[in-house]
Amino acid sequence: MLLTSMKWWKCEGMLQKGNLTVKSDLTILNQVLQWFDRFCWQNKSKLAWLGKEYDGIKLAFDEGFTNAVRHAHKNLPPETPIDIELTLWDDRLEIRVWDKGEPFDPDTLPEPEPGTLQEGGYGWFLMRRLVDRVSYERCADSRNCLILIKQKD
Repeated sequence: MLLTSMKWWKCEGMLQKGNLTVKSDLTILNQVLQWFDRFCWQNKSKLAWLGKEYDGIKLAFDEGFTNAVRHAHKNLPPETPIDIELTLWDDRLEIRVWDKGEPFDPDTLPEPEPGTLQEGGYGWFLMRRLVDRVSYERCADSRNCLILIKQKD
């Protein structure tokens, strides 16, 4: 199995937190998304505020994971782990995706021109439109962390 570890827990100051570590392999994307669905289903009463925006945040998460595999880990062995964390707070849902790729500055990505078609290059901009906050940071442990935040209205 390509899932290497999975944890769920609650900590003081947050409603629920879950972690998943997987290998860099797009064939497990459905399993990763099912894990996201399970987390949300287990917390459905606390996430009722997401409503119709659920599919959008799931798509943003899908893009984030896919980008880590396709771009950050492009030249790394498939055994290279990707760590994922979901944290549910009273006022927001946070998704963090850590990769071991080279750092890059997403602000240098050219925005696709409206009305034009191109293969690829839309993920970062799609994520920014689907969630309230997107950031990409280099961590002290030489990993990159994509952070997606959806605020409760």
